[in-house]
Amino acid sequence: MIALIDYGAGNLTSVRKGFDAVGAELFTPADPSDLARASGIVVPGVGNFAATAVLEGAWTAAIERAIRSRVPLFGICLGMQWLFEGSDEAPGVAGLGAVPGVCARLPARVKVPHVGWNSLDAPRPSVLLDGIRPGSQVYFTHSFAAPVTAESVATCEHGAEFAAAVEKDRIFGVQFHPEKSSDAGLRILRNFAALTRA
Repeated sequence: MIALIDYGAGNLTSVRKGFDAVGAELFTPADPSDLARASGIVVPGVGNFAATAVLEGAWTAAIERAIRSRVPLFGICLGMQWLFEGSDEAPGVAGLGAVPGVCARLPARVKVPHVGWNSLDAPRPSVLLDGIRPGSQVYFTHSFAAPVTAESVATCEHGAEFAAAVEKDRIFGVQFHPEKSSDAGLRILRNFAALTRA
């Protein structure tokens, strides 16, 4: 079963419904030790990066143990930003550090937050994005974004280019909300669920 982490900053109901739609079974761990039985881990999230401070310590250690055991990890929106080293939004809060770089605010010259549908640009071969066509429309809602790095498998443009999806070994993240992104989003959730069964 896939562990859906509840640290008080995620829309767990919609994420759960999205995974239900692709036939994936989820549970919400009450304690970091519960991750030992997870076949995959999802870190969702909306809001301020400071909310991820709850994950510091035992939760981060348990997630790192799972990663070393090759358990797939999937960060969604704020959960993807947490995969990086940190964010200018909450400079004193550390991210997981699995992907290099620091998240920054979108440029002031465009409407922030970036809310609504936008297209995925420059997708490259990716396990998570398998079957997703260039230009596919997905749903965003965010004010901060991750930098484009070697781990970026898709980008998006809103005042500046940012990482829309990242992939590093069995660590994955998307800045958009796949559970709200129609067929493309469901395909991504299905791809991740398949990884947890492999």
